[in-house]
Amino acid sequence: MEIFKQTNFDFLGKKWPFIILSLVLTAAGLVSLAVKGGPKYGIDFNGGALMDVNFIKRPPAEAIRSALRQKISGEIEVQEVSNSQEALISTDVRDERALQVVRADMISTLNSAFNPQSGSKLDMNTAGQAALTDHLRDAFQKASIAMSDDQLTALVKRITDYRDTPPRSGLIRNLDELSNVAGVTPNILNVIKQECWAGNFTIRNVEIVGPKIGADLRQQAINVVLIALGAMLIYIAFRFEWIYGVAAVIAVFHDTIITIGLFSIFNKQIDLTVIAALLTLVGYSMNDTIVTFDRIRENLRLQRRGSFTEIVNTSINQTLSRTILTSGLTFLTALSLYLFGGQVLNGFSFALVIGIIIGTYSSIFIASPILIFWQDLAESRKRKRRTAVIDSRSRGVAKTAK
Repeated sequence: MEIFKQTNFDFLGKKWPFIILSLVLTAAGLVSLAVKGGPKYGIDFNGGALMDVNFIKRPPAEAIRSALRQKISGEIEVQEVSNSQEALISTDVRDERALQVVRADMISTLNSAFNPQSGSKLDMNTAGQAALTDHLRDAFQKASIAMSDDQLTALVKRITDYRDTPPRSGLIRNLDELSNVAGVTPNILNVIKQECWAGNFTIRNVEIVGPKIGADLRQQAINVVLIALGAMLIYIAFRFEWIYGVAAVIAVFHDTIITIGLFSIFNKQIDLTVIAALLTLVGYSMNDTIVTFDRIRENLRLQRRGSFTEIVNTSINQTLSRTILTSGLTFLTALSLYLFGGQVLNGFSFALVIGIIIGTYSSIFIASPILIFWQDLAESRKRKRRTAVIDSRSRGVAKTAK
């Protein structure tokens, strides 16, 4: 399928606005990285704790941050998840011993700040199966409710499954809702209401990474990206010529630097999912560049008329439909993921959206001009050598004539 047939756009004649745009974006990103002391790493690379909290009614982000600062040292960031009552709470903890107790401190602080006093009752929305089972065992015995351990375990599992499935998603707003759970009789429900209560929030997920592990992951991520670029340079140099490999790697490096710079400009975190997106873009951009280079090589073998610049321009036009189809559809998918994928996938999808745009134009306006520059330089050297040989022969003839 071809969207464009027999096009003759002068892409390389319009290369300078795109080259200038790349220089501006690169400079802006590097300045932002220098001012901010490098990329803003997530807890995967820095170490710390990330807690996903779902509230019945979410307090303001500043109220959450202020409450946690009274108990927990270090930088605390609160991100409100759009179209929900969730909040992503991250804290930068660099001490291994403090990291071991930070989860309990965060929960106890949230409880004291945003949950009413509950006495000795167990919070149904934050309790795990084991804690809920232990808490209800004695209460059922005192109420003369005959139930074996297996029956109690099965009942608690049905209760927590009911609590954790949509639309509740971990939050029971009223304990009377539990009457919908199989096996919860009126007597059992009365005991549960005497021993438990429904808090205002639930902890959906907690991630804790030590600073040493985070540093190791950061170094491994850098190594993976560099190894990928090096392997592709070797492959393209073997398949084409070494200058083709250099041009392709420079274009991919250009894509990566600009993407990381935009992450810094927009104050977005870089975590393992973003590294996965960057590696995806490295492969995607390289594939796009190779398709164009392959057509250039075919046209050179066919000995088409015209200068090398004209051959490259023709090759870009011939692969234009393929570029629009693959890049356009991939971009729409990444854009949908960015708009509707939620907060957790925001960094991953943002990297894809930016990378696809930059990677597509870099194959045309960055990699191809590098080939032309090198070809022109090689032709200039050949002309100088021919001129030198002709001059040398001319001087030799003149001396012979004398």
